[in-house]
Amino acid sequence: MAQKGVQLDRETFSCSICLDLLKDPVTTPCGHSYCMSCIKSFWDEEDQKRIHSCPQCRQSFTERLVLKKNTMLAALVEELKKTGLQAAPADHCYAGPDDVACDICTGRKLKAVKSCLTCLASYCERHLQSHYDRAPLKKHQLVDAFEKLQDDFCSRHYDLEMMHCHNHRQCICYLCSFYKHKGPNTVSAAAEMTQRGRVLEVSRQYIQQTIQDREKDVKVLQQEVEAISLSADKAVEGSEKIFTQLIRLMDKRRSDVKQQLRSQQKTEVSRVKELQKKLEQEITELKRKDAELEQLSHTQDNNKLLHNYPSLSQLRGSIDKSNITLRPLRYFEDVTAAVSEIRDKVQHILSERCTNISGTVTKVNVLPSNLQEAPKTRADFLKYSQDITWDPNTAHTKVLMSEGNRRATLMSQQLLYPSHPDRFTDCYQVLSRESLTGRCYWEVEWRGWGVFIAVTYKTFCRAGDRCRFGYSDESWALYCSKRHYEFRHNKIKTPISGPKSSRVGMYLDYSAGTLSFYSVSKAMTLLHTVQTTFTQPLYAGLWLRDLFDVGTTAEFCKLK
Repeated sequence: MAQKGVQLDRETFSCSICLDLLKDPVTTPCGHSYCMSCIKSFWDEEDQKRIHSCPQCRQSFTERLVLKKNTMLAALVEELKKTGLQAAPADHCYAGPDDVACDICTGRKLKAVKSCLTCLASYCERHLQSHYDRAPLKKHQLVDAFEKLQDDFCSRHYDLEMMHCHNHRQCICYLCSFYKHKGPNTVSAAAEMTQRGRVLEVSRQYIQQTIQDREKDVKVLQQEVEAISLSADKAVEGSEKIFTQLIRLMDKRRSDVKQQLRSQQKTEVSRVKELQKKLEQEITELKRKDAELEQLSHTQDNNKLLHNYPSLSQLRGSIDKSNITLRPLRYFEDVTAAVSEIRDKVQHILSERCTNISGTVTKVNVLPSNLQEAPKTRADFLKYSQDITWDPNTAHTKVLMSEGNRRATLMSQQLLYPSHPDRFTDCYQVLSRESLTGRCYWEVEWRGWGVFIAVTYKTFCRAGDRCRFGYSDESWALYCSKRHYEFRHNKIKTPISGPKSSRVGMYLDYSAGTLSFYSVSKAMTLLHTVQTTFTQPLYAGLWLRDLFDVGTTAEFCKLK
């Protein structure tokens, strides 16, 4: 119990700004006491507001007070210090780099637990207590502590910015909505947040769907890579096998030719050597007889000469004087020429066939179908034709639907359409029922003075100036009239030249971020191309201008 009393005394004599025992205590007219340096620092920060207040009860003073030291309170604090008890918060209570600091604390600041939208300040648990204890402060709006509290307040009127201006695309306070930002395009910040939340949710759904689609595409491409690699490996293996067979066949033919040449060489050499041997034997025999004849010619014995004469006569008749005539030195040269001819033919075949093989390799198309080139002829565009109809729930009450909701006509009298949140109320416009993504092509046939043919998002405004196609960054519109074309986006008008036609073609490549308008007659003429990044599914739109164009119609053409 005694310790509790000491704790009460310590809190009583502590500064509510620094949470430490009072140093040079001063007291404000409202009865609260602070360290002299703490209250001066606090009021220094309030000088720019030209108003000074009590940090606890928020009572304001028209002029900055000059406070004197409270000597009695200072003496009591000194007595309390002698007890050795000091108020020191734990380290985890102090604000770190990622924490919101208390605006009242001086020196080392404590963590803020709440922010007051009325006081425009953040408080730690100790300094926040007055908002729970004092009746005037209980009405203040407290929220979880957050940084840059001043950024949510109007610098001109110093009031919470709870409105949003579409024209200037900024948050404003309630007073600003009556002066500089007065108009129908000013809504509450809560309503704008709700609308933005819907847009963000649609965008997130689209992004998540796109992520899923891209993940599927990645898997398909991975499978494509594996299929390409497998096919290439098989082709390399098959080619290697075939070329190896060709090499073996050529090697066998080379071996056969070599064997035939050597065999024929052996045969011919054997015949020549046999003939050479016979001739050498004949030469030997002739030399022997020549020697006998020489001996006989020198004999003096007539009887001996006459006796051998018959043999001499026989020898003269048996001698063959024919000569051996040799061919020119072209024994196997014809074989070399024949082989050379084969080589030339093989080289020609390989050169021709390898060129065909190379062309076959380069013709292999491994790209998926969605990466094909952009269409160039109307027949190519018609491959991406999209069947589209108008959505009656979006049509203005003076826009009549007919021909199975393919035709829209501007009427002079209002139609009995049921109330619907998607219906256009200020402009004679209508959106398509079907969304447009990927690659798609459609054509619109129009009759009258002029129409706006557009695309936009489903979350496009249904009322106000921003609901007109081409007057925001969420719509892209082509104005078609009997005199000229004009492209509009985000209030920027771009004159377009091109042949006049009552039929306009539109080609969308959603992933590439391109949208093209064409004049369609006997030929297709490009009028204008948009290059951007789409963040939501698109819808076709139509604006029938004003009542001077009563009877103007626009119809989706049947292309299939």
